Amino acid sequence: MNVTQDLSFLHLLENASVLVQLVMGLLLLVSLMSWWYIFIKMFAVRMAVKQSEEFEETFWNNPDLVKLYQSSNVASGNAGSMARIFAAGFAEFIKLKKKHGMENSAVMEGTSRAMRATYQREMDNLESHLSFLATVGSVSPYVGLFGTVWGIMNAFRGLSNVGQATLAHVAPGIAEALVATAMGLFAAIPAVVAYNRYAHDVGRLSSRFESFMEEFSNVLQRQS
Repeated sequence: MNVTQDLSFLHLLENASVLVQLVMGLLLLVSLMSWWYIFIKMFAVRMAVKQSEEFEETFWNNPDLVKLYQSSNVASGNAGSMARIFAAGFAEFIKLKKKHGMENSAVMEGTSRAMRATYQREMDNLESHLSFLATVGSVSPYVGLFGTVWGIMNAFRGLSNVGQATLAHVAPGIAEALVATAMGLFAAIPAVVAYNRYAHDVGRLSSRFESFMEEFSNVLQRQS
């Protein structure tokens, strides 16, 4: 028997049991999905950081809030999450200021609620798919291990019908079982790294948005 040929990767996949093949197919699918979400989040987070930096610079260099609110970028929503938080808060502030008899505290409270609601929607959007990456990173090794255990069980069942077990008999069955563990790690490691990275970046954006809301509220408080 040519052990080298029998232990080739494609040969191991073709000769694995049906359940092990299903496990490896599932791991391959979730790995491809996780890479898709990794690239989506990479561009989304980078764009969010860039848009926030640009809007903050525009905000602090433009004392005319009405003009800033009416600018095409903010009105169309293309300026990013921070711009939408600003637009929601300023629109509510103007609407409440036009109502007669409202105290400044009530106006600021309503403005803060409007900004907080928009902030929550923006954070939900930025955090989308992160839970999937976390699930893939935590569950994939165990799914691969399940495939490995099942494959090893089948390998030992096959050895029960062999009078004398040699390396040529043992190696293919053990190797095809261990492929499932390798695929589980292949799916899990990038997902864990990406989740930790993007969770950190989203957390920093969250802190940045909250700081902006506080500073913007102080600006509106002085104007009111």
